Amino acid sequence: MNLPHQPAPGPDQPAPAAPGAVSAAAGRPRPLGARVDAALTRAFLTVVSRALGPYQTAIVRIGFAATWLLFLLREIPHRHELYGPDSPWSFTLAERLIDGNKAFTVLLWSDGALWFEFVYFAAVAASAALLVGWRTRAATVLFMIGVLSLQNRSVFMGDGGDNVVHLMAIYLIFTRCSRVWSLDARRERRRAAEVRAGVRPEQRLDRFGVAGWALLGSTLTVVTLSGLLSPGWALFFWALWLAQGAWFLVSHWPGGQPHTVGVALGNLVHNAALLVIMAEVCLIYATAGWYKVQGSRWQDGTAVWYPMHLDYFAPWPQLADVLGGSALIMLVITYGTVIVQVAFPFTLFNRRVKNVLLAVMMVEHLSIAVILGLPFFSLAMIAADAVFLPTAALLWLGARATRVRERLAPPGRAAGAPAPPPSVAEPPRPAEPQLAATPDAGPQGTGDR
Repeated sequence: MNLPHQPAPGPDQPAPAAPGAVSAAAGRPRPLGARVDAALTRAFLTVVSRALGPYQTAIVRIGFAATWLLFLLREIPHRHELYGPDSPWSFTLAERLIDGNKAFTVLLWSDGALWFEFVYFAAVAASAALLVGWRTRAATVLFMIGVLSLQNRSVFMGDGGDNVVHLMAIYLIFTRCSRVWSLDARRERRRAAEVRAGVRPEQRLDRFGVAGWALLGSTLTVVTLSGLLSPGWALFFWALWLAQGAWFLVSHWPGGQPHTVGVALGNLVHNAALLVIMAEVCLIYATAGWYKVQGSRWQDGTAVWYPMHLDYFAPWPQLADVLGGSALIMLVITYGTVIVQVAFPFTLFNRRVKNVLLAVMMVEHLSIAVILGLPFFSLAMIAADAVFLPTAALLWLGARATRVRERLAPPGRAAGAPAPPPSVAEPPRPAEPQLAATPDAGPQGTGDR
């Protein structure tokens, strides 16, 4: 905008002040509407310009993938009784239930033992791939398929931890959870180094990713034409497949408006999913705490005593007897559990208090794993709690893990491994909520998040 010409001030005249300076000098605050508009603009630019919480989403990915993988490996000897042909919840009963609630499971596509074995061990492979962050975009979808297929096949075989895994398996699809601590991140660093060395996009084409995308598309076509998917699930999987193809195109040919829009949409979806995960964890604790408040056994401080003396929840009877023999210990544990669960959502406004209660809840879940013999429930809840861990703690944990890996690696390999660029490997630590300040070179290649 062209401003009208103003004569230069004379030697005895003060220079004209800028419009903003006049308001500041006069001490007049900005109008409320202007401040709200500025805050909304900053918030919008934040959620579309970068993917927040890279370390938090990475630890959630690792935690839930490890939980489900360890559970599947432990139950290999009992897999047929849990989810297979020998399950008390028979194939016919499962069909009736699925016809009513329209839940998703590929195990009802066939009642053959060979198909069950394929699905079960494919779920194991998908969990392992998600754990190490290999082709994470495809791995998250396959992980969700495995979780939903097995859990919906035998709905009475799980507990509260399985419900959390069920939900997080869906949410992780929409996060960019492999930007750090993954094989995808390592491949992206190498790709960025090639770009700096002058390699053209067509020379660094991810042929394996393209082949995998085409294979998944062919499989989805066959499944859709066979009528094995409901219209809703077919639309969902086709949307994911097409979005992955578009992400691949804008990532390998950066520059221009499509690339900018693709990055902004990817960041927006990631940040929305991260917010949903946080809200889900708060909702879990809030509902659990307020329901406990209404129970008479929680009110009189004896609720914890009862499960500790059930054979099913007593792997260490002597330990349960020692703890249960003290009324004071039972009272403290019972009331402490309720207080922590009810208070936790409100402590998010104070970082120090939140971190203290977070540590208390993780210790509580570790105690549940040991005392009540519920290790996978505890692992699932700890993985969910990890979304609130401060970035500094996660960086410290990552540094210790790197040192352990370097000690275990062969000397020649450890010495010869190139160090990743700091801007890619370790985003700066901003104030909470943790913001990923990693420069975004665009959407990563097929399989990257």
